[in-house]
Amino acid sequence: MIELLVVLAIIATASALVIPMFGNGVSTTELKSAARQLASGLRLARSEAVAHRRETFLVLDVAGRRFKVDQDPREYPLPRDVELKLFTAQRDLVDEKVGSIRFFPDGGSNGGRITVASGERKYEVDVDWLTGRVAILD
Repeated sequence: MIELLVVLAIIATASALVIPMFGNGVSTTELKSAARQLASGLRLARSEAVAHRRETFLVLDVAGRRFKVDQDPREYPLPRDVELKLFTAQRDLVDEKVGSIRFFPDGGSNGGRITVASGERKYEVDVDWLTGRVAILD
């Protein structure tokens, strides 16, 4: 009986040390949630542009993993372990770590794509340049 308890203790200790090494920190749920949060911010920016009849931006800080909608004073943080990539018009890049996606009063946009990734898993938040439609692609 004591031998069995010793073996179980060894297995428990080994699994407690080995299992965390295989996890990469970001669950699929967190990754999808980050993509949805970005899509929601983009839709807010589009609706602000149409409602107030002025250009509106969603500014994305890739290095700081946060974004901000033009006139809204709040910054929205994203999980720190996600990888972000921004593809947008050259004139809307502040530098290599900060850029924006612009929405026009007619609902259109300069278009772009934000990739939210962790390892092999990724979601792409796509903005259509003509209609300003925001979609999440797997």
